[in-house]
Parts: sequence; C-alpha cells; structure tokens
Amino acid sequence: MNDVASRLEYPWQAPPEFGDVMEVASGVYWLQMPLPMSLKYINLYLLDDNDGWTVVDTGIRGEDTRELWDRIGNARLGGKPITRVICTHMHPDHTGQAGYLCERWQAPLFMSYSEYYQARSMGNMFRDGGNWQMTEYFERAGIEAEFLAQMRESRSSFTPEPEDRPIPPSFVRLTDGDTLDIGDNTWLVMTGSGHSPEHVCLYCKSLRVLISGDQILPVITSNVSVQPTEPFGNPMVGWLASHERFKSLLPNDILVLPAHNLPFYGVQERLTQLIDHHEDRMLILEENCVTPQKAIDLLPHLFARKLEGHSRFMALGECIAHLHCLMTRQRIERTLVNDVFLYRSIDPTLPDRARPGQHEAPDDAPEMV
Repeated sequence: MNDVASRLEYPWQAPPEFGDVMEVASGVYWLQMPLPMSLKYINLYLLDDNDGWTVVDTGIRGEDTRELWDRIGNARLGGKPITRVICTHMHPDHTGQAGYLCERWQAPLFMSYSEYYQARSMGNMFRDGGNWQMTEYFERAGIEAEFLAQMRESRSSFTPEPEDRPIPPSFVRLTDGDTLDIGDNTWLVMTGSGHSPEHVCLYCKSLRVLISGDQILPVITSNVSVQPTEPFGNPMVGWLASHERFKSLLPNDILVLPAHNLPFYGVQERLTQLIDHHEDRMLILEENCVTPQKAIDLLPHLFARKLEGHSRFMALGECIAHLHCLMTRQRIERTLVNDVFLYRSIDPTLPDRARPGQHEAPDDAPEMV
C-alpha cells in the first residue's frame, strides 16, 4: 500500500487554514473544517457558479463548523450567495451542516436518492440507544451484551444534538450520468457504492478534476461496513465493482480532490491499490477461517490496535463486509450456532492461494470516515 501511495503526486503540501480557501483549478476552491476524531479535518469545496456558489460537502455538526462557515460567508464569497449544496454521501461529516447552510441561504440540497434517505434512516437508528434489530446484529457477530450496554450510553456521530438543524425536508436527486452546469464548466455525476450506498463523485472533463468524496482517498482506505440498518448487505461487492468501473472511465492524469488527505494525481494507481488491499484482507480471513470463527474473533487479523468504543463497531462491520463478499464467491459459509454466526472457509483452492506471512501488515484501526 505505501509503495503505491508513494507514487502518487501531491501538488500541495499543506491545506488552507480553517476559515480560508485555496483555488486549485479554475473556479474550484478548497477549504477545510475540523473533525473531532482521528482524522483531524475534512476537505470541502466551493465551485464558482458565476452569480453564486455551489458547496460540495458541509462538515460535521457543531458550533465550531457553523462559525467557520459564517466566516467564509462573510469574507470569502465575494458578496455572492450560496445557491446550491451538494452532499456526496450521507455520513455526518459530509451532511452535518446541510440543514444550516440550506436554511441560511435558502439553497436547495442535491444528493443521490439512496444517500438522502439513508441519512434520515441512520439518524433514527442511533436515536435512544438503538433497537432490537441493532442488538441482534451485534450479538450474532459475537459482541458481548455488557459491551453493547456500555455503548448504548455513549453518543454516535449520527446521534442528533438538540441544537442541530435537521437535514432539509426536500432535495434534488442526483443520478449517475447526470450533468450539472456550474459556472463555465459541466460536471458529470459518477456514483459508486460500498462506503455508502450511492456515493456521488463529480468529474469535470474540461478541468480534468474529480471531486471524489470518500470514494477514492489517497492514503487511508474508507470504511466499508455492513450496517445494522441492512444486516445482510454486501457492500464490498459494490465497492470493488465501483473501483473497477472508475478505472475504466477515468484518465490517470486528472487532479483528484478527496474528502480527506491531500489532493493528488495518480487515480489509476490508487484504484488498483484499493482493490488489491481488500482482496488481501479477504484472503487473510479465508486463511483464518479453516476452523469456524466468530466475526469478532477475526478482528486481530485485520487491525493491529486494541479496538474500543465505536472503532470496534466499525471494525466489526468492515470484517463482516469482507465475509459477506467471500460468501458471494462461495469461499466462506456461515452457520448460526447458539444465536451466533460462525464463518468457515470452504473453497478447495485455498491451499494453492494461501500465502500466510506474506500479507500487508494489519491496519492500525478503522478510520472514522
């Protein structure tokens, strides 16, 4: 992973200061907002729309982010209003200020259908400590009841705060293949899945720029998890297929503007690396499921650090996503024993494919993205 990542080119070595903006292509401006997690910031983008501005992603909820948006609105927009808010996907660091910005500027929200309604669903799922469906999902993965009880008392980043502006009650749907005329440029909507159900990326051929959100990141790998809202989902299949499709469509010399880390060149190399990384993770799981295993007991094979709190939930969801993909490939079977799922390798070609001791090192921990 590091070898491929080192071949990427980073035209800027430092981000803009909080509350400031930096032009990275004609009419395309980069800004950052702080995050209260291991990733310290999120990249957001402003697109000059001649008489106004289009915002791409909004930052996480909270007073600090709102104050930074107010500072930018007063000093960095040249007296022009925000006329459109685009959220690439439903996660709270991308949608957290959508309600505030849309209300303040009376600007419509643009999202894909699945992302808009998943954002509303996730808010309900984590309200009041969850529900029986969430409890069953985690218990069948092998998480002990005491840990679940402890986590019910904590707050998720999806958990609404009393002062939150809710996500707007209406939206404009974005669909793969749509085009948006923003200022003097046309942007193509390209959707992927895996990290979220219908993640929007924006590609401008004339500028040779891709706003990739969390779908393509240059250093870290986005979390791809089975969620309690869809306990039998198969997001890894969609993730891998999306990256293969993007490889077939995107030239390598475009500037990629991600939601985290620095803008970069080398999208083809990065897509290949991301695919190879997850294939390697799945082979590790196969090698360690020769005898039946609980999902929770497989986490040390994927992550080096002791996992606590919400990072444990994220790691578990990612492990199960890999297992579900292997089930689709008929390399893993799942059985329910004493209300816990056990996973066992069943592909007879595994001895020929296995390479214990030759894998990438375990990830430190799942990133909160």
